[in-house]
This record gives sequence, structure tokens and C-alpha cells, in this order.
Amino acid sequence: MDRRFGELSPPERLLMGPGPANVEPRVLRAMALPVVGYFDPFLFEVMEEIKELLRYVFRTRNELTLPVSGTGSAGMEAVIYNLVERGDEVVVGVNGFFGARMAEMVERAGGKAIGVKTSLGKPIAAEAVEEALKNSNAKLVALVHGETSTGVLQNLEKISRIVRSYGALLVVDAVTTLGGCELEVDKLGIDACYSCSQKCLSCPPGLAPITLSERAMEKIRERKSKVQSWYLDIGLIEKYWMGAERSYHHTPPVSMLYGLREGLRVVYEQGIERRWEQHRINSEALVAGLEAMNLELLVEKEHRLPPLIAVKIPDGIQDQAVRKQLINEYGIEIGGGLGELKGRIWRIGVMGVNAREKNIIYLLSSLEKVLAAEGYGVKLGKACEAASIFYNGLVHRQTT
Repeated sequence: MDRRFGELSPPERLLMGPGPANVEPRVLRAMALPVVGYFDPFLFEVMEEIKELLRYVFRTRNELTLPVSGTGSAGMEAVIYNLVERGDEVVVGVNGFFGARMAEMVERAGGKAIGVKTSLGKPIAAEAVEEALKNSNAKLVALVHGETSTGVLQNLEKISRIVRSYGALLVVDAVTTLGGCELEVDKLGIDACYSCSQKCLSCPPGLAPITLSERAMEKIRERKSKVQSWYLDIGLIEKYWMGAERSYHHTPPVSMLYGLREGLRVVYEQGIERRWEQHRINSEALVAGLEAMNLELLVEKEHRLPPLIAVKIPDGIQDQAVRKQLINEYGIEIGGGLGELKGRIWRIGVMGVNAREKNIIYLLSSLEKVLAAEGYGVKLGKACEAASIFYNGLVHRQTT
């Protein structure tokens, strides 16, 4: 027998990059359960529970709330391709790699993307969105809530009011924020929101949760043309996921559905507000350690995305050399920059099951050692001390 094809034995990694994050062990156990057919009553029960749990995590009562089969980009395509028809004007906030991807998808759907741009590391200004609406026929505004390429958290409250005053629909990319920081779909008046399974929900990549308001569904039902993607046609997917008479669309990834249900159940048991707080606390501890190393962050504190911190690479330090040492010597993955920020920043994820004190301390300790070996002036132990002081202060405040 050819010995090249032995049993897989992946290396153990601490995935502290922009995603995927490490998978919750309970999720892996759930995914090992027996597969059933796509019309099995048991699977329909699982699907109903997933919808209910997703409504809890999205903070919505939207009937159309379900996971699309595919990664976060499939969620993006599903939302945009269903809501955009040829000739439609769409205001798109572009302050990073994924805002630009949304704009490209609008164009691929036959629409016209009206880009509202700002510098990398900055949020989109509400006034700029209003100006774009005022000078266009756009009835759709698309924004990234947490821009994964820069670590910017977009405030949505004022923009949401502006969008609604113009009678437009609001589309939000929550790929890095769902389950990781405060997101209130109904309270914010978000009409369409999509995310992914592999980040703050601590599941493997492969599903894209989406939720659509009744206003968004009305626009989809009133389309003059067919959705350009058969696979992501919400009207067809809805017939399988909703109602008593279910009709086959595509074979669902049953094991992934088991996993998502369990991941959502973990969030539900913890409580969504506590989940948000978990990410905020561990992100702030990480920042305390990074600043103790005199590393500069890309995003100002008030706009910083808790699950993803962007760190400027110091002069004279090689991006690839540091990341290679981290993964080879310590088993830690962090991300590099995308597009214009390639080679200029590291992206450190604080997501899901990885948002824990022991992981933050281990990462800071390892990063200190690697930077010192690369010639960066850092005092070993200082970063971990700063993070520990933050954690200890938190415990003190909670007990007094």
C-alpha cells in the first residue's frame, strides 16, 4: 500500500488571525453525529432550532433568518444578488478590502455602486452617506459593520436613521461582528445582514447566517428579473427552509448544520451580552499588552473592532519572518495585511473560543520573544505584565 496517503494528523494551532478561529470542542462532537437525509423530520427540527437561535444572536424577529450553504462571501452574494437588479444604484461604504468587495458584487449584479470612501483605519461618516443618498436614486445602502481588513468598527445608529429617512434599505456585513460585539438588527433598523460560521461563533467555515426584514423580502418578491444566482436565490431557498410544504433546492451540509446549532447553543447558554463582554475584555487586555511593547495600533480606540486588532509593523521588522516564527515555533497564527496594507500591519483575532486570558497571555509572550529575536527593542515579560494588570484590575472592580 502507498504510504503517502496515511491518516490525516493536522498540527495543533492557536488561530489568532482574522479567521477561522479555533472550533469549540462541543461543535466538533456535534459534527460527528450520524448524517440524515435532507427530508428527514429530525433535520427539520434541527433547522427550526437553528433559525430560532440565529434570531437570538442577530437580535431580530425576522422570519427569514437562516444559514446559507457557503462561507461569508456566499452570504454577501446572497444578500446583494437578491436585492440588486440591473440599473439599481447602491451606496456602498468602502473603507477596506471587504467594502470594496461589496461594491464589486453590486457591479457584477448589474447595479451601479456609489462608493463612499475614507482612509484605511477610519469609519464611514454618516454625513457622507447622506450626501450620496441626496445625489443619487439609491434605495440601498451597504456597509461593513466590522471591517476585517483594518479592524474598524462602524457605528450604525446615525446612518440607520439617515437611510430610513430616505426610504432606503440598509445592508450590513457582520462577518466579524456577529456574536463578537454588540449588534442589534431590529433596534438598528437593519434590513439585511449576513455573517459567517468560522469567527466569533467558533464553528468551522462553511455556513453564512443571514437575516432579511420584511421590507427586504418585499423588494425581493417584487423583482422584475430572476436572481442571477440559482444557488443563492432566496425565493428558492426559502421554500426549503420555511413552511409546512418544503421543496428540495440543494443538498444541505447536514454535519455543518449540526455544528452551527451547537455553536449557537453555546452562545445562547452563555448569553449574548456576556459573549459581547467576553470579546471586549480580552481585546482590551491584548491592546494593553501590545501597547506595553510600544507597538502602534492602526485604529483609534473609539473605532476599534474588539474581535480584530490591527497592529502596525515596526520599522525594520519583516512581516513574514515574524508570522513564520510564530507559527513554526509557537503554533500561533496571526494574519497579515490585505491590499494596500500588505506588509504594513498584522491582524490579530480575538474571536469566539479563543477570546480567553490564557490565549492572550500566550500570544503576547510568544510575540515578545519573536520580536526580540528579530532585533526589536522589547523588554521580555512587560506585555504579559500589562495584560495581567488589566485582568487583575477587572477582577478587583467586579468584587468591590
